[in-house]
Amino acid sequence: MDIRQVAKRAGVSTATVSRTINNLPVRPGTARRVRQAIEELKYFPNTHARSLVSGRSRIVGLIVSDITNPFFPELVKGFEDAATQKGYEVLLSNTEYDSSRMATGVRRMLERKVDAVAIMTSEMDRSFTQELAGRDIPMVFLDVGTVEKHISNIKVDYASGISQAVEHLIGLGHRRVAFIGGPADLKSARIRQSAFLKAMQKRGMGDPAWIETGNHRIDGGFQAMSRMLERTPLPTAVLSSNDLTALGALRAIRRKGLRVPDDLSVVGFDDIALAEFTEPPLTTVRLPREEIAGKAFEALLASLSDTTRMGAEYQISPQLVVRESTARARD
Repeated sequence: MDIRQVAKRAGVSTATVSRTINNLPVRPGTARRVRQAIEELKYFPNTHARSLVSGRSRIVGLIVSDITNPFFPELVKGFEDAATQKGYEVLLSNTEYDSSRMATGVRRMLERKVDAVAIMTSEMDRSFTQELAGRDIPMVFLDVGTVEKHISNIKVDYASGISQAVEHLIGLGHRRVAFIGGPADLKSARIRQSAFLKAMQKRGMGDPAWIETGNHRIDGGFQAMSRMLERTPLPTAVLSSNDLTALGALRAIRRKGLRVPDDLSVVGFDDIALAEFTEPPLTTVRLPREEIAGKAFEALLASLSDTTRMGAEYQISPQLVVRESTARARD
């Protein structure tokens, strides 16, 4: 089965079939006949041949850090939805915070001749991005990009999200507010911890001794909260660098025989799908994955449409979501 048989069945030229397949302007009635012929004949376009003719693979790369963190599958889905609507495939690479896996993923993308790459991780090795930039492959970063030709950046206002959480806890009468951060080598984790200290110090509070370090996973949150619960006096509230950390903290608090929010209030960050189904439902700062994914693909598409344009910076504003894991501080 080839394009000529489709053209014969639809009563059009092969050029019209090609334009329809590639989503180029064709009269609506003609396009319907072509698509009907494609369906009846069970014709599957040769994407490799199309890429040779057009010079485009219609594949975009997506690099994430940790696919086991629920934040990333939701982001992947949003990105893939946006790409599919425009006729693009997505080639996914999960780095597991490992530079060798990162190198393998980038090499695979170059071999597949991706048109552009979204780098939704903060631990990207610059040598790999230079390899992509050297081939004029458009890129978009999450927080760590510098806007220039072919390069865009999605900037998250972490400070605003953290400040909203701190204001919420202080408004409930909390003064001993602790923080569980993430790995020091992750820029986003450093930004969140710094934002917490600034928000507390702005209100005449904030002590580095009330900060513990986790690993942005449940076990790290559990261990960090367990260490914090050995101190006297105990904090009355804890803000976590992400929701998985907060889930670990909830477990450690329960293991200690304490109750949330009666004895301790807990706040997360990200608002993963699980957050509203914890017990109690988790108060958290929502980081909109669909919006991030949509803007990331929009940035790549803009660069592919105009190869001479400068990249752009896109702002993302997190919002506090109040549920049942926070309450007024006990005397």
